Amino acid sequence: MNNRNTEITWGYHNGTKHPGGRLLDRKWRYDWDRRPLLYKIYENLEPIPLPLDKSPSGVSALEAIATAHVEDQAAPLDLETLARLLYFSAGITKRIDYGPPRGEMAFRAASCTGALYHIELYAVCADLPDLEAGVYHFDPRGPALKQLRRGDYRAHLARAAGSAGADVEAAPATLVFSDVFWRNAVKYQAREYRHAFWDLGTILSQTLALAVTHRLPARVVLGFVDEMVNNLLGLAWKSGEEVDAAREAALALLPLGDDARMPPDSPPVTQLDLEVRPISEMRLEARAAFLTPVLAMHDASTLPEPEAATEWGGQAPEMALPAAEASPFPLADGPDPNDPLERVIIRRGSSRRFRQEPITLNQLADLLRCSTQGFASDFGTEEGLALNHLYLIVNSVEGLPAGTYLYRPQEERLELLQEPPEGGTFRDEAGHLALGQYLARDAAVNIYMITDLEPVLERFGNRGYRAAQLEASVIAGRIYLAAYAHEIGATGLTFYDDGVTEFFSPSAAGKSVMFLMAAGIPAPRKS
Repeated sequence: MNNRNTEITWGYHNGTKHPGGRLLDRKWRYDWDRRPLLYKIYENLEPIPLPLDKSPSGVSALEAIATAHVEDQAAPLDLETLARLLYFSAGITKRIDYGPPRGEMAFRAASCTGALYHIELYAVCADLPDLEAGVYHFDPRGPALKQLRRGDYRAHLARAAGSAGADVEAAPATLVFSDVFWRNAVKYQAREYRHAFWDLGTILSQTLALAVTHRLPARVVLGFVDEMVNNLLGLAWKSGEEVDAAREAALALLPLGDDARMPPDSPPVTQLDLEVRPISEMRLEARAAFLTPVLAMHDASTLPEPEAATEWGGQAPEMALPAAEASPFPLADGPDPNDPLERVIIRRGSSRRFRQEPITLNQLADLLRCSTQGFASDFGTEEGLALNHLYLIVNSVEGLPAGTYLYRPQEERLELLQEPPEGGTFRDEAGHLALGQYLARDAAVNIYMITDLEPVLERFGNRGYRAAQLEASVIAGRIYLAAYAHEIGATGLTFYDDGVTEFFSPSAAGKSVMFLMAAGIPAPRKS
């Protein structure tokens, strides 16, 4: 497929808009009995138990998520550190028994749409203390690793990574994040491909923060030869293959550390013949209806050879903010919580109810400041956001008038765009824009990540859609952590795409919504 044929992205994006996108079946209702297997289980591979130390590192959550990169000398990577990175990114952190028919639910470290946990993690590493070189799959149930290949395959991965190949070569280990498409599409249909990067980004926000606590340089890599990476993991992705519930594809690489010796030539990447437990028994016809648009969008954004991966990355397009039309409100400084990152991750959840009570201006300031720091990637900069702007509906923040706002991160100020009728709020509008959900109506603030897709696609092709969604979701994951560091609540929500754009126009005219986060004072859940 042609990454430059961006009409495919526009067709997918417009076709998966709420309400009534042509790729969505409005009559579809998710049935709990259709829930797929939430783990990738290799039937005949012995688990390698991970030596897990859950004790806090001593680095506060706010410091970790607000640090764009590691300044001092990189720390060595060993199995215990790798175990912490995997566990606090995607491990099982709590279990809740809901009784029949749901039974026990195992919740992971990072938020995931529908708690369907469709993102899988792999590690491609050199010889590490207590772990031999190889390709491994992370099994959160252990937690454990399962070895798929023995040997140092970093050179193969570096060739696939294009312009980021040097980072992969220098890293003792690279994490590979993949998506099992059907696990999420069973509930969210073709909108799954948006969720693929939403849920990848919330995980990555935690992995990046954990890398900071362990002084490991980390860089998000989206530009790579898809088929080379998929074949290495045994996913054997080929464009146009028959739709299948087991279809899985690599989405991102994350080289960790920079203290490794130059890797030797990789062993041959032979076909893996490993038995994997089926995740779903649903009829093929039902799978095809939902998965075909997802697979077409993914195929259209693949890169076929290393040269294409090298050319893909680089400087993001200029995404200038609209000219200021009102005096901006400065953000307040105040005492910051010092809870360590690991403790906040264990505490983090997704709020299910909010009280209509205010948060403080300092709390909002930390949510915005920490979430909009840059991160190392092959499509942006470490200085700040590359592809998204933040628009807000503020309904209850102490010291800030209710209204709609645009956040100007370089100035750390909010520009008031529109005030509600005298003495009122935009609660009803916020609830409506979030598909009528009370969470958005009752939240103190709703934060929208909005991008101008046209220059993004012109610069990066269809794969730019992946980048825009991913950056927005890393922001969202950081908002989650900052909120729970302050012991307030947060949750990600879906939205009426064009309704949000229209509501924030003319400032947001022609732009596209990537993500919505609501934050506020949590209320007790109803029994």
